[in-house]
Amino acid sequence: MSPFPACPLCAMENTYADADRVICADCGHEWPASEAAPADDETNAVVKDANGNVLANGNSVVLIKDLKVKGSSITLKVGSKVESIRLVGGDHEVDCKMDAGSFMLKACYLKKV
Repeated sequence: MSPFPACPLCAMENTYADADRVICADCGHEWPASEAAPADDETNAVVKDANGNVLANGNSVVLIKDLKVKGSSITLKVGSKVESIRLVGGDHEVDCKMDAGSFMLKACYLKKV
């Protein structure tokens, strides 16, 4: 892992310092080394459902849309209740277990119960 922050443009971590600037080797973007990178503090990240309610670990949610599972013939049906969710970082904010298996879901398709 690089001691320099990830590139704010492409989010790649292949960066290096050159004098008073930080340069991304992947996309060529340059920015001042004194400029603070945004902190990736997942403990303070706020995850909201489709209605704007704040979600927390252990909450129960309901799907508001049919979701097709990639690489499978499974479809998660609207109205399916998911209990005891776990919040994780990344593109899909919610990790959960259902009868059909374990899934990572986006919070925009969930409603807090």
